[in-house]
Amino acid sequence: MYTCIYIHIYIYMYSSPAAPIGPAGPEGGEGEESPPPPVVYSRYTDDVLRDVVKKLEERTALLREKVIDPYATSPEVTPPVTPILKKEDYVRLKEEERVAKEEAERKKAEEAARKAEEIKKKNEEKRLEAEKKAKEERLAEEARRKAKRFPELSCFCCDLLFQPLENMMDSVVGSTIDPFTDRRYIAWMTLVAVAFNYNLWFCSARLAFPYHNETLNPYWVFFDILSDVVNVTDIVFWQPRLQFVKAGDIITNRKMTKVHYRESQRFKLDLISIIPFDLLCLHFEFSAVYRLNRLIRIVSFFEFSNRLESILAKAYIWRVIRTTGYLLFVLHLNACLFYVASVHQGLGKTTWVYSGKGSAYLRCYYFAVRSLINIGGLPEPTTIFEISFQMTNFFTGVFVFSSLIGQMRDVIGAATAGETYFRSSMDGCVSYMNRYTIPKLVQNRIRTWYNYTWTAQGMLDESELLDKMPLVMRTAIAVDINLATFQKIALFQGCDQQMLVDMLLRLKSIVYLPGDFVVKKGDIGKEMYVIKSGAVQVVGGPDNSIVFVTLKAGCVFGEISLLQSAKDGGNRRTANVKAHGFANLFVLEKKDLFDILVHYPESQKVLARKGRQLLKAKGPAAAKAAEEKQKGLALFGQKPPTPKMVRAFADLRKKGLLEKLKKNAAEMKRKHSLK
Repeated sequence: MYTCIYIHIYIYMYSSPAAPIGPAGPEGGEGEESPPPPVVYSRYTDDVLRDVVKKLEERTALLREKVIDPYATSPEVTPPVTPILKKEDYVRLKEEERVAKEEAERKKAEEAARKAEEIKKKNEEKRLEAEKKAKEERLAEEARRKAKRFPELSCFCCDLLFQPLENMMDSVVGSTIDPFTDRRYIAWMTLVAVAFNYNLWFCSARLAFPYHNETLNPYWVFFDILSDVVNVTDIVFWQPRLQFVKAGDIITNRKMTKVHYRESQRFKLDLISIIPFDLLCLHFEFSAVYRLNRLIRIVSFFEFSNRLESILAKAYIWRVIRTTGYLLFVLHLNACLFYVASVHQGLGKTTWVYSGKGSAYLRCYYFAVRSLINIGGLPEPTTIFEISFQMTNFFTGVFVFSSLIGQMRDVIGAATAGETYFRSSMDGCVSYMNRYTIPKLVQNRIRTWYNYTWTAQGMLDESELLDKMPLVMRTAIAVDINLATFQKIALFQGCDQQMLVDMLLRLKSIVYLPGDFVVKKGDIGKEMYVIKSGAVQVVGGPDNSIVFVTLKAGCVFGEISLLQSAKDGGNRRTANVKAHGFANLFVLEKKDLFDILVHYPESQKVLARKGRQLLKAKGPAAAKAAEEKQKGLALFGQKPPTPKMVRAFADLRKKGLLEKLKKNAAEMKRKHSLK
């Protein structure tokens, strides 16, 4: 506040005219004196105040101009005042503006023309490139068409040539084949695998050993032709019939399966594998080297192996055989290489090589077995070649046999995984019982249960296997096993079929040992039972020695208790049921049934009605109690008849006749007394 007052005083002192100090006349000549200079106490404050005064003066000047020029909008951004031009200046200015505008439009037109020319040039280049590319594609298509013309003609000729045989095959195996489930295709693939193994084993043996001579060559030719016939038959008649999956659909159309096979990579490899290079033997020396292209069909062997594993009940047997075959083939190759090395060194030249005596293949195979398995006892190699060959044999044997032994261990381990789990579970249970000193009788029964369950089912819990399957598969298995049995149950007849299917999926398998009580009289009924295998007996008597009925596989019991309530003991078991021998039962609990009935109200009404009918047919509990009481009174003999006189007095009393007579007599006596 004081600062503002000081500024105003300062402005007044410097902006107003100086007043005379002494007396002066109107002329003001000699009597005027100059004002004394201001006293400055602070140079910084003085400079700041002077600067503020200067800015205020400038602002005052701007405000004055605003008053003079009414078009000014603000003192800070006041626009310049439009100058008033003379006519000549105005005309000259407009002419300059027109010339500048025309020049700008001309430049703009030139720029647009230049851009249009560039775009036209680019479009022309693109058109030329497109024409060039189209021409190249046309030439490539013509080249491909020329290249495919001969194979297409060959396939067309083959189709015409083998049409009668294909029609005959259609009548035998059908137009198409399912490669995964058709046993006929798997049997045929067995023959194809034999043909492949013939070429694999004997071609290498014929290349290494001197098995080509005038005596054996006709046999080789015969078996070579036979294996080629099998391969050609597979390529022409069987492979084009295989069904395939496209976009989730199984294609069963014969033409589509044939086109699918001929457009596949496998068809090209199959064609290469049957090229008859054997015909070169007519010009050159007879040799098995011309048949090495037959080994390209190794895919057919692995396909046969996979298909065979999928249908075998014990696939691990085939895996063991296949692994053993791999081992024997490695030994076979080593025997061939040893004979070639012996020929290179010279037969019988050193103690290490094959001596040339006896069967060449057997002796070389014997050497391969002892060498690769590292049995020892082999002759010492003498030359550098022999030492190198033997060292390679040792290293190869260690690697190959360690791999094969590991693979064999995995195969056997996978085959016995279930039994291993069973043994470990049983051992753990026995250890638990021994730790808590369970009686031997109970331990023996538990061991019996383990052994029988494993022998009968091959597993301890079937639900572990079924839970891994999709719902459709589990439903199919459950329907196949138990649907017919459930449809025969009187209680469930007339119910929704889907409800029965849902019930089948809730069944649980339980194994009972001989003499085990499934239910006891008086127990709360919470389950119904379906006999899967074995038999149960309904027993009674003082020591349950009386057998009333024997129920066998497919029978059902305990179904009434599912619908009875606990009121008045309606859900109590009415008999004792025990297992006769080993019995495997399916159990359906009441809770599961009620969970299912929530979704089937109509079936719930049907079950309630049928439950009441069945209970009524069996009679209420009170009637049964009266019947049992009547049977007990029969021990005292027949009740004698009531005398007629007693019955008459009882009837009179019952009808109230005596009371009426007494009442009438009392009324007559009262009237007589009044008179």
